[in-house]
Amino acid sequence: MGLNYILTEEIAEKKLRRMAYEILENNFGEKEIILVGIRESGLVIARNIQRLLNEIGRIGTELIGVSLDKKMPAEVKLSKDLPLNDKVVIVIDDVANSGKTLLYALKPFLAFHPKKIQALVLVERRHNAFPVKPDYVGLSIATTLQEHIYVEVEGEKVKGAYLQ
Repeated sequence: MGLNYILTEEIAEKKLRRMAYEILENNFGEKEIILVGIRESGLVIARNIQRLLNEIGRIGTELIGVSLDKKMPAEVKLSKDLPLNDKVVIVIDDVANSGKTLLYALKPFLAFHPKKIQALVLVERRHNAFPVKPDYVGLSIATTLQEHIYVEVEGEKVKGAYLQ
């Protein structure tokens, strides 16, 4: 039995490009955006968004990786320290299920005073149990709680997403 793909590589690239344009529109006039990719797939998506922003806009970007255990996210680590006061921060992940990972990924930013914090996900599942909703969504899909969505990445490419 084959995988039930909901996004192909080509469609994922189009959705990433559309979200990059939305980021530029919603942050018009900003000089720099801090992209925060949640490891592993979220970081690949963040790098793709960074590449697209550099291609289509004239805005500076800085990339940070964030590490946390998605099941028990007590400890959240950033890959580097940057001054984040008065900056636009966009937290990026592959799939939003309940909002828990996005909520805990925001934890390190509470020590700063960012201008804005936004969230981007490639796929949103609509099972929010936490008060975090992504600002940028590639694909929003209704699923059962038993189904899972996996985003495939290979190197720096988003290969697609499938439902299982």
